[in-house]
Amino acid sequence: MKKITILGSTGSIGTQTLDILSHEPERYQVEGLAAGNNLRLLIEQANRYKPKSVCLSTKELADEARGHLPLGTKVLYGNEGLIELAADSEADTVVTAIVGSRGLEATLAAIDAGKHIGLANKETLVTAGHIVIRRAEERGVSILPIDSEHSAIFQCLNGERRSDVRRITLTASGGSFRDRKRSELEGVTVEQALNHPNWSMGAKITIDSATMANKGLEVIEAHWLFDLAYNQIDVIIHPESIIHSYVEFVDHSIIAQLGLPDMRVPIQYALTYPERRPTPTESLNLAKLAALHFREMDFDRYPCLRFAYESGQAGKSAPTVFNAANETAVARFLAGEITFLEIESVIATVLDRHQIVDVPDVASIAAVDAWARREAASI
Repeated sequence: MKKITILGSTGSIGTQTLDILSHEPERYQVEGLAAGNNLRLLIEQANRYKPKSVCLSTKELADEARGHLPLGTKVLYGNEGLIELAADSEADTVVTAIVGSRGLEATLAAIDAGKHIGLANKETLVTAGHIVIRRAEERGVSILPIDSEHSAIFQCLNGERRSDVRRITLTASGGSFRDRKRSELEGVTVEQALNHPNWSMGAKITIDSATMANKGLEVIEAHWLFDLAYNQIDVIIHPESIIHSYVEFVDHSIIAQLGLPDMRVPIQYALTYPERRPTPTESLNLAKLAALHFREMDFDRYPCLRFAYESGQAGKSAPTVFNAANETAVARFLAGEITFLEIESVIATVLDRHQIVDVPDVASIAAVDAWARREAASI
């Protein structure tokens, strides 16, 4: 029986992970669940899956939860509790599905404890890829991607020599406004931006999909996961989200991974690799689909993607600043403080103000991250 801890159990990835586990309960034991502020759903999950430990964001929520959980459930809270949950459980695999850079310390704690990582928190590699990958190699820990694009690349590379890879291409749906020109983005609402045509995701990642910042984060993540230069990583718009990504080899042959847009497939593959198991998903019928469409990426239309490439190529503290500025700008947009197009201008301004420095450890990353957030909040 495989033992699983989920960081971010009440979010989109977390709930879909639990759905996967529920279809083969004899194969999985839920060791720990960490949620932010969604007390009601965490209580439901804990009573159904009986984890040994749970974690909430505050002491107040933890105290409120205690009377509603199975007898003997350990209740933790805050960042310290999250780190303890990630490291101290008996889990074989920790699924990191927390949104944003706050998942970094817990992911490193899980790695140091010898847990394999099902990675859905791309910001961990964006801000600290040089630390995370080295630490995983030193501990002999696997990092298995859960993002559909990175899972696709991972599957396409199975059995292939990395030296034979010419380039990889990440596909992008184009987000909520893929059929709008930039001139048509003035005054778009939060509700419109959250109306993704293909995927069911959390608010932050849905906004990132609309600005293409999410794809930029995935480009940086792919650089670390697959040890590829940025000029070997392309992005193409594919509105149907059927081809999840593909690899071109030096002989110009291409291997792609296809499937209906359902995150439960890459989630399960990360949990069962190298084995494949039946999933509660639908089969792809290409004849019924009839056609697939593709568009070249336009960096003028999606400047956030350009910011990500430039930050990744600059390295050092630049990706941390890009990520922190984006997280803050998106939060401000969701709160109604800035417009959709001002997300881009906030990020651009913070990047222009930043003087790139080395970030050799988590403390230096945290300092740069905090500076970028203050700047982004003040613009």
